[in-house]
Amino acid sequence: MDFEEQVTGHQPVFSGHLIDVEVQDVLTPAGNHATREVVHHAPAVAILALTDDDQMILEQQWRAPVKQVTLEIPAGKVDDRDQGDLRACAVRELNEETGLAAEHLDQVNATASSVGFSDEVITLFVARGLRPVDHALPKDQDEELSLLKVSLKEALEMVATGQIIDMKTVMAIYYWASQRVN
Repeated sequence: MDFEEQVTGHQPVFSGHLIDVEVQDVLTPAGNHATREVVHHAPAVAILALTDDDQMILEQQWRAPVKQVTLEIPAGKVDDRDQGDLRACAVRELNEETGLAAEHLDQVNATASSVGFSDEVITLFVARGLRPVDHALPKDQDEELSLLKVSLKEALEMVATGQIIDMKTVMAIYYWASQRVN
C-alpha cells in the first residue's frame, strides 16, 4: 500500500534561530486534501557519556517550553562549525557542555524525535574513556548548565519517577540498560 503524501503547496510561517515552520498542503494517496504543520530542525546529536566508574553524565538546565529544570544528556544541533559531520558535532558538544573528550565515541542510532510535526533527527553516540579537554570551547551564551553523575540504577529510577522526562535522555538510558542484558 502506498502511504506517501504529495506536497502540493507550502507556506513558510516562521524562520528562527533554532527552527523553521511551514504549513504544507498535501494530497493523500486516497486523493484527499489535507494540511500539515511542519517544524524543520537541523540534524542533532546526543551523547551518552559514561565515566570510568560506569556513571552517566547528566546536565541540569532550565527548559522554557516545559517551564522546568530538566535532566538531559549532552546534546546539540549540527551547525556550520561541524561541516555536516555528526561525529564532529558530538565531539564539539561534549567539549562545550562538559569540558570532556572521549577516547571512544561510538555512533548508536538515529531517531526522529517527534514524527507528527517535526523533521528533527537526533543521532545518539556513546562516549567512553572520558578525560578533560586540553582546550575547552565556550558554552553557548544562552546555556546555564550544571553537571551531575548517576548510576544506571539511579537513572532508571529517575525515569520511573518522572525526574527525567527528556525523550533523547530516556532513550539513551534504555539503550544503556539494554546493553547490560546481553
